[in-house]
Amino acid sequence: MKNNKLFIAIIIALVIGVVAGSIVHYNFHDYAESFSSNIKLLGTIFIRLVQMIIAPLVFCTLVVGIAKMGDMSMVGRVGAKAMGWFLSASLVSLTIGLLLVNWFKPGVGTGLNDSKDISADSASDLLTKTNSLSLETFIEHMIPKSIFEAFAHNEVLQIVVFSVFFGIALSTLGKKGKSIIKLFDRISEVVLKMVTYIMWTAPLGVLGAIAGAVAKYGLSIFLTYAKYLVAFASGLALLWVVLIFVGYLIIGKDVWRLLKAIKEPLLIAFSTTSSEAVFPKLVEQLKAYGCSPKIVSFTLPLGYSFNLDGSMMYLTFASIFIAQIYDVHMSIADQILMLLVLMVTSKGVAGVPRASLIVIVATCAMFNIPPEGIAFILPIDHFCDMGRSMTNVLGNALSTAAIDKFETKHEQPSQIS
Repeated sequence: MKNNKLFIAIIIALVIGVVAGSIVHYNFHDYAESFSSNIKLLGTIFIRLVQMIIAPLVFCTLVVGIAKMGDMSMVGRVGAKAMGWFLSASLVSLTIGLLLVNWFKPGVGTGLNDSKDISADSASDLLTKTNSLSLETFIEHMIPKSIFEAFAHNEVLQIVVFSVFFGIALSTLGKKGKSIIKLFDRISEVVLKMVTYIMWTAPLGVLGAIAGAVAKYGLSIFLTYAKYLVAFASGLALLWVVLIFVGYLIIGKDVWRLLKAIKEPLLIAFSTTSSEAVFPKLVEQLKAYGCSPKIVSFTLPLGYSFNLDGSMMYLTFASIFIAQIYDVHMSIADQILMLLVLMVTSKGVAGVPRASLIVIVATCAMFNIPPEGIAFILPIDHFCDMGRSMTNVLGNALSTAAIDKFETKHEQPSQIS
């Protein structure tokens, strides 16, 4: 009943946000910019409260999960299954984006190429950020120079790398390490308790994020980009069908129970455009659903670095959309090559703010597509990000539940024997 109350409160906040934003945009347009900046602070407060506890939660749960596994062959087995799922899901997501953008052709005949966009400065900032996108950047982003620096900047991938090494070392200590494992276990319980308090600020965060976006851009932006939004929404819908179907094949009818369990994280991710903001709540809900805590604590942080299905689909979709705007012809071979390049480059900037846009700019430059075309999708990006973030959460929840199911089947024969 308490969970339903929070869910209803978020829905109400979502509606109020749209109404308030619309009133300001259409009746007090001169004040829309300042209103948007100020009201978005509510969303900022919520997201920062969540970010405050992500690093200790990832570290404690992952270390405890690995240490409790004991058998390092299990760590390797679960890791291999997770990466197999992530790579397969990434390939499917990228392919769906490629197929849908070629079918709908949302960038053809838009006339956007002849217009001047208010987001040109933002596009310039993104162009600057891509200069450092390289193998060196990927290594630096993956391996922490200092764990304290990784904690300070909430670098989830770096925290995961350190936690894996720490957890493996801790598991080899035997009895000596039990007290440390127990300590981290208790800390993670405290942090999860904090999650229940922080989540009650989610409706305010949703209100601020939605009201700010609508006040700034207005509802008319949906008409301007109608074809683009319909094509992208169709891609997300198809990706959801594929993910849920695969989930159904693995965990059966429990997939519907899983969807019900993660309804709040899905809605919060949709409203705040942040899949990171729901990480702590997702950990809690997956455990409540019945997933093994050690599987959740190991697989979910990896998923947040390597399994962003909604963002992956958007990469091919947006890149080809920009090519269509500038009438840049891309052969099937070029598009397949782009897909393979995105498979690699997208993994290098996991966790970076607006990572999808940075990768799109870099990819466009690589394939002789004018990268400044990113300015044409920035006005609508916030609304696309709502769908991307929600899909990222769905993909990570399904992957964790599926891997947990695989491990349950694996352990049963050994228990019998």
